[in-house]
Amino acid sequence: MMDAAEIAVDAALAAGADYADARACRTSRESLTLRNGALASARAPDEAGLGVRVLKGGVLGFAAAPATPAEASRVARELGRRAARVAADLAPARGEPVVLAGSEGEVGEYATPVEIDPFRVPLEEKLDLLRSADAALQGAPETVVRLAHLGLRRREQFQASSEGARVHQVLVRSGGGIASTAAAHGQTERRSHPATGGDFRSGGFEHVLSLDLAAHGARVRDEAVALCAADPCPAGRRTLIAGGNPLALQIHESVGHATELDRVLGHEADLAGHSFATVDKLGSFRYGSPIVDLVADSTVPGGLDTRAFDDECVPSGRWHVVAGGILVGYHTSREWAGRLGEARSRAAARAEGWYDPPILRITNLSLEPGEWTLEALIADTEDGAILVDGVKTWSIDERRLNFQFTCEIGREIRGGELGRILRSPTYQGSTPEFWRSCDAICNAQHWALFGITNCAKGNPMQAAEMSHGAAPARFRDVLFVR
Repeated sequence: MMDAAEIAVDAALAAGADYADARACRTSRESLTLRNGALASARAPDEAGLGVRVLKGGVLGFAAAPATPAEASRVARELGRRAARVAADLAPARGEPVVLAGSEGEVGEYATPVEIDPFRVPLEEKLDLLRSADAALQGAPETVVRLAHLGLRRREQFQASSEGARVHQVLVRSGGGIASTAAAHGQTERRSHPATGGDFRSGGFEHVLSLDLAAHGARVRDEAVALCAADPCPAGRRTLIAGGNPLALQIHESVGHATELDRVLGHEADLAGHSFATVDKLGSFRYGSPIVDLVADSTVPGGLDTRAFDDECVPSGRWHVVAGGILVGYHTSREWAGRLGEARSRAAARAEGWYDPPILRITNLSLEPGEWTLEALIADTEDGAILVDGVKTWSIDERRLNFQFTCEIGREIRGGELGRILRSPTYQGSTPEFWRSCDAICNAQHWALFGITNCAKGNPMQAAEMSHGAAPARFRDVLFVR
């Protein structure tokens, strides 16, 4: 399919484009879900196509069409011409001309490290794994819904550009999870493992096996039941210890989206909002306490956005978004890097599939680990503090400033130990106030990546995936509400 991408680029240049790139993709997916022991969903879609983007007179044009590998070269030439026509048609509406930062004539190959090809694992073996997980969730009359699921994806992508880029990548991701919903005492509560919606990583079926879902079934079942009889989390200001799973989503919503430069500069205002983290704050604004280091890294092993190149053929990298609590970097693409005066993109441009143009997205963004063990952190924390895990609901305003998170479970700290279970712990805050209140972070032993599989952005809407690493961390004087 590289030939098709090259043909499309040549056709776009012949049609008058100043620049062109093309992506030929084939994506295979598989998902299985058991609900109360019965197969509720089984899907195995396979799709292929070609997308072409051009820059002509400071305007971007895009065209795409489905095409199997055998058909791609045949449709490529027309797609190149069509993308150039789109740019010409949009020229009368052009505002500030688009300028792509850097010159990205990269040539290279990358494949996700895979020990067990998930698409070669027999279907019956996958179902047996889910049946074992479902069996472990059984045994409580209060349980009303048991879920066990897994999801797999393989994307092969060929990229070419008029700057000489030729990139071939094979990206594989695997994962799954379990959840139990119980109803008792007039309450309905849910617990999940290993994270809300499951846990997904770049890698093969070895990751699904490492989750050992069945081993956690009884705990998930019993916690859902116990939550139905638990006291509601009390309101008031108190210390919060956020587990890695809710903290990962906090990173995503209050740091990741807030530091996408297109949003910062108002480009997403009509759909997804603005950002309080404006460019005048870069290099000086105290985003968090001095121990808060947030690092973007599209090379970290296991990340859902771990690859060698983004969808503009820019090499992946690692950089600080927040260093020592200070805002020092944004997520950028080639289109947006120049607006900040930077010579190169930070490789944060991706498309959902062949049918979409690449747009600026969050990459893998993580809170660097600290020095505490979780046991020592709990022992060091005063009575009445609350440790939270799992995510039920969340909301955040259009500037990524004011937020509210409701977690699946809370545990009250008493005498330096975890005490009673609390139902629906809900906390509110503002982004800089929250991150500035962080005074302790657990060490690398407790640090883990958590995958976000459904991040939505763009118009038309695109979904993207990325991971956020975190260890449990302590935040002082957080407002809990009921």
